[in-house]
Amino acid sequence: MPEDPFGGRNPTSHERRTGRPWDASYHEGPAPWDFGGPQPAVANAAGRFTGRVLDAGCGSGENALHLASLGFSVLGVDVAETALATARRKAGERGLDAEFVTADALHLERLGKRFDTVLDCGLFHAFDADERVAYVKSLEAVTKGTLYILCFSEGENAGPHPVKREALTKPFGAGWRVKTIEEERVRTRFHDENGAPAWFATIEREPSDD
Repeated sequence: MPEDPFGGRNPTSHERRTGRPWDASYHEGPAPWDFGGPQPAVANAAGRFTGRVLDAGCGSGENALHLASLGFSVLGVDVAETALATARRKAGERGLDAEFVTADALHLERLGKRFDTVLDCGLFHAFDADERVAYVKSLEAVTKGTLYILCFSEGENAGPHPVKREALTKPFGAGWRVKTIEEERVRTRFHDENGAPAWFATIEREPSDD
């Protein structure tokens, strides 16, 4: 029986459209979004982060490693094993204490942990509308503080999967408060240094009784 390229999980809408698992993006050199450093928007916002940090869809780890270099305890998760191996190698080479594990962002409850800060850099926009609802449900299980989302928005020289502002806020209902949505940029290997138009959302978990 041939090996399952999706590791036993259901492929996402993006993977179904392309016919390739996320891991394939890292097989022939850097992925399109892997330009060799942390996203400037994430680096600029790092002063807002607190406590233990989860980087959901961490890729090859540049954002997570930047946060680790600032002293944060960081767990990076992804379904792309090649990217995770690269992230672990970088952590070792840079002498940084960051953990990288395989996890499905649509089932983050399997981590059995909660985090003060959760970062999503470039993952939300890759999900379709139904997956975003499931993703927010998954995030509920691990977020006890603030969620930051950096995703493509519409505009000139937009990236793939651009997200309308209302589509960004729609999945977040009871238990969440969308605090701010700022206009930002996302760097990629296929845009100039100014990057592509993006949203940077700050979304807080409402206090609960648990």
